[in-house]
Amino acid sequence: MSNFFLRYLAVFLITVVTACSYKPIFSENNYNFEINEIIFSGERYINRIIKNKFDLIKKENEQNRKKYDLLINTNKKKLIVSKDSKGDPLKFDLIVTTYFEISNEEKLLFKKEIIKNNIYNNDVDKFKLEQNEKIILENLSEKISETIISSIIDLNDN
Repeated sequence: MSNFFLRYLAVFLITVVTACSYKPIFSENNYNFEINEIIFSGERYINRIIKNKFDLIKKENEQNRKKYDLLINTNKKKLIVSKDSKGDPLKFDLIVTTYFEISNEEKLLFKKEIIKNNIYNNDVDKFKLEQNEKIILENLSEKISETIISSIIDLNDN
């Protein structure tokens, strides 16, 4: 029994010591750029989530860091995808459209429109439906903010 335990422990330690170091891309706060100003318009809730993502980017006064300004306009639409025989909605499609511009010293560098959507089922419990929509909005907003950050990283690398 102890021989089995020692082998298991040896395999475990070797695995832990030699394992690769996985690190998510967007958890790193040491970017080579800095966001000077972000101007938001549109949906407040979506803008707040995107702003929180950008607040994670450190503002350090380094000479080599490029400084960017962002203009972000968000829009949300909720469409009925299907109805039952009575005409009550069965499925909804939540569409978040985001238009953003990246500029540097008053010069427009990049602009893009992002459209993210999610189809979900209706719920009899309106509170659950509202909570589900809130979670979907959070997830879509996170994806949008990651796309914007990726665009800035790509722009910064060129």
